[in-house]
Amino acid sequence: MHLDELQDAIARTYGERDRARGTAPTVAWLCEELGELAQAVRKGTVEQQVHELGDVLAWVASLAHQLDLSMSDAVARYAEGCPRCSALPCACPEGPYSGRSGRSD
Repeated sequence: MHLDELQDAIARTYGERDRARGTAPTVAWLCEELGELAQAVRKGTVEQQVHELGDVLAWVASLAHQLDLSMSDAVARYAEGCPRCSALPCACPEGPYSGRSGRSD
């Protein structure tokens, strides 16, 4: 399944509920699911990790739909390598993933 297909499926399945809930509660649910994924990574089985990763992706898709953003557009900046240095693998002097510090580069 491609990201746009996931986003469309989540919108068709939960779109009305998502709109009624709003973005702030959706972000809260996403954070909760991230915590569950972190716990599954630390202590869970592969099945639990897959389950929680799926939940995180579903909540990201929900949020993207509510914000009228394309998940594919959002991740496109990583398609050709590091969005800061354009290298694959990342060659930023600070080390790999330095562009993922939360700054908007």
